Amino acid sequence: MSFNLATILEETTAKHPDKVAIILDDFKMTYKQLDEAANQVANALRANGIEAGERVGMMLPNVPHFPMIYFGILKAGCVAVPMNVLLKAPEIEYYLSDSEASAVFYWDMFAAEAVEGAGRVSSVKHKIHVSMMGGDAPEGTTEFFGMIGDQPKEFDSVATGSDDICLLIYTSGTTGKPKGAALTNFNLFECCHIGTHIFEFLEDDVIMATLPMFHSFGLSNVVNGSIHGGITMTLLPRFDADKALQIMQRDKVSLFLGVPTMYFAMLNHPERSTYDISKLRLCVSGGASIPGEVINAWEKATGTKILEGYGLSETSPTATFNQIETGQKVGSIGKPVWGVRVAIFDDEGKPVPQGERGEICIKGHNIMKEYWRNPKATAEAIKDGWFHSGDIGYEDEEGFLFIVDRKKEMIIRGGFNVYPREIEEVIYQYPKVAEAAVIGMPDEKFGEEVHAVVAAKPGEKIDAGELQAFIKERVAAYKYPRTIQVWPELPKGPTGKIMKLEIKKKVESGEGEGAGAGAEQAPAKA
Repeated sequence: MSFNLATILEETTAKHPDKVAIILDDFKMTYKQLDEAANQVANALRANGIEAGERVGMMLPNVPHFPMIYFGILKAGCVAVPMNVLLKAPEIEYYLSDSEASAVFYWDMFAAEAVEGAGRVSSVKHKIHVSMMGGDAPEGTTEFFGMIGDQPKEFDSVATGSDDICLLIYTSGTTGKPKGAALTNFNLFECCHIGTHIFEFLEDDVIMATLPMFHSFGLSNVVNGSIHGGITMTLLPRFDADKALQIMQRDKVSLFLGVPTMYFAMLNHPERSTYDISKLRLCVSGGASIPGEVINAWEKATGTKILEGYGLSETSPTATFNQIETGQKVGSIGKPVWGVRVAIFDDEGKPVPQGERGEICIKGHNIMKEYWRNPKATAEAIKDGWFHSGDIGYEDEEGFLFIVDRKKEMIIRGGFNVYPREIEEVIYQYPKVAEAAVIGMPDEKFGEEVHAVVAAKPGEKIDAGELQAFIKERVAAYKYPRTIQVWPELPKGPTGKIMKLEIKKKVESGEGEGAGAGAEQAPAKA
């Protein structure tokens, strides 16, 4: 069956050519202008000898150029390879060489690393310098507007197949080199089509795009979803709580998709109540587990629900969701979306009884085609059509799913399983805590010991001993953290997700101890 994902832009443009598709501060672009720009990109790729099926890198923040270039790549029948804008040259070299990319579009602020990394990859024939207003490009590169300026604004999109790969999203995982999750036209269309049904888009809806577009959550759910739904995206290239609240007020934002740390930051903003964000009608959290305390506090403060969903890059990404029509449970990741099945398996790949914990496994239209040119990793992850997520969870008697933790993050202390998320939920009940991460540290006596790292809310000071006593009263004796460190802030990834691997490295190296003002550690206790 012939189908190109870029059809979602073409169909919306046919229906609403003059509707505003993108806002970035004072800049606005209609659907017709976006579609024409994407056509110029597709024509430019073809004019430079880049054929259907070839991979094209993208190292761009949340700017209007991202959807222009992304849909241009799709129209040309090529495969988009979005990359984190903060990657360093060796990482860029790996992504481009592993995907055998023929070209890379990069944002001017990140030119030095991008040009150096791409310069080491023999398959990369074109390095395209992208900036807001155009201008000079580094030697050996092509300036974006010069590349597309004379190209026609019409282009007949390549008739790719529904099962053809159109996107490579590289996932870091917890060990080894990143793997390219190869997603198809059909994978991504189904995800945004189902999202359109779940969100029930209204004609005047405005969605904020602050989740990085190079990440599967932001690209699939926000970019593809809003384009398919024919609504307006207002862009925030780098999340800042104050700027986010300003944009919500200015552009009458009605839909916000974010990660837990974004909600923490806005809730704790000292002037939040002065902003008019009354147009918000629906908020979504994903990317990491959000504490129930935060969901309840947000609804009390704004009158708007936060619906939690779940998915991975390998699942396009949406697998489950708290949907209005099927109900919501705070703390749950909801139920499987249409066409998707979820089962809880034990270590032998057999279903566990309802209520028991096991690995969350997923089957459906959303499962990636493969890990790019990595059959061994693909076979390990997908067995009998079931994608093994590496997450531990359970299903309750009403069919709602709950994540307990990452399989590889589970702590085994003296033979007892300790799930970090369970302890983090308790820590977030302590009124002075803004951020928390619980990790396992090597221990001679117990094998692993429970360690917590926390950051305080603005203006607050946390006494590690008092916090430890607070947790100890609320969890079993083998679960409470024997050591607690208070850091000024916790390291986060591009989406705002707390980086536990980075925290663990810092703690192990001793870099975390006493790091920054106010850092302290509770004394070890038996």
